[in-house]
Amino acid sequence: MSWRVTLFDIDLDQAEIDAVTAVLSSRWISMGAVTQKFEQEFASSLDVPEAVAVSSGTAALHVAVMALGLEPGSEVIMPSLSFVASAATVILAGACPVFAEVKGPHDLTIDPADVARKITSKTRAIIVMHYGGYAADMEALLALARRYGLAIIEDAAHAPVVRYGSGMLGTLGDIGCFSFFATKNMTTGEGGMVVARDPVLLRKARSLRSHCMTTTSWDKHHGRSSAYDVDGLGLNYRISDIASSIGRVQLRKLATDRRRRVKIAAMYRAALSDLPHVVLPFADRYHDDSAHHLFPLILPSAQQRPYFQEQLKLAGIQSSVHYPPMHLFSYYRQHYHYQDGSLPITEDIATRVVSMPMHACLTQEQVDWVITCTRQLLEK
Repeated sequence: MSWRVTLFDIDLDQAEIDAVTAVLSSRWISMGAVTQKFEQEFASSLDVPEAVAVSSGTAALHVAVMALGLEPGSEVIMPSLSFVASAATVILAGACPVFAEVKGPHDLTIDPADVARKITSKTRAIIVMHYGGYAADMEALLALARRYGLAIIEDAAHAPVVRYGSGMLGTLGDIGCFSFFATKNMTTGEGGMVVARDPVLLRKARSLRSHCMTTTSWDKHHGRSSAYDVDGLGLNYRISDIASSIGRVQLRKLATDRRRRVKIAAMYRAALSDLPHVVLPFADRYHDDSAHHLFPLILPSAQQRPYFQEQLKLAGIQSSVHYPPMHLFSYYRQHYHYQDGSLPITEDIATRVVSMPMHACLTQEQVDWVITCTRQLLEK
């Protein structure tokens, strides 16, 4: 379909083309020197010593869970209002996902009070997802982690280079995960990053992404070693230098992208905040640093959403839902016995939330069209 206004778009130009061409001309296209530079530059942007690039955000989460060494049967608490990768990677590592509520329509991040209620003797970690680029309540969550001796994995897929107090999202817990999927604020097509302040965790992540081999292909290419050992169970979660070259350019564009998103979010809020019974989440935290990855709005009723989205579609405006709640997917109903009503706050929000177009390529005419159509549909 030819959209008048797309849900997302990517700022790609000659700079990315030149970067990829340079990698192809070098004749080394797997993980090598360009990836090392990408890791260094991303780590610097977060004020951490090192970062580990991987093949996707899902790979980052899986590596994080494996690096923590969670024993079979242990529990990991996470929000259900998130992408399914977080639960899947926990299960693949032999642990059990435990789903928690979000705070409510005004704040779509995990509720520390519900996390506290769900901590048991089997709980070993909390996955914190910074929904839409807004920080979860890290003070409360870190306090819980300290009290019960739990690890915190930050799912910062929506929040690259976002400041939170004196730190950066993704660096406040034990290990942080980022995604560079095509819809993200900065992209490599597919790709991700793992960060940790603990050098032991970071070494584990670096080993796990490449089969726990003691020597890489890049090392062998440079004659550093022709033999290798395998000292653990890992996977091929390597990123390529092609993807990393795009990531380096995208990282340099991120500040400009952020400024544009801030302006678009401000225009949406100014024009839509008076709509009757419509909630614009994070309104009380609008001036906090945020990646503005998503612009969600919560409709008055679930019955309105199909009509609202269909009318937007007819007007050429693309919208989406972030997210169907994980605990109600068939797999989690069947294997973990979740059912309708298990998480009433999350379930209510999930039936009413709509993600509106949000990306730095939106023109003023497009923003105005979204606002006009939304008001016409919802101010009645």
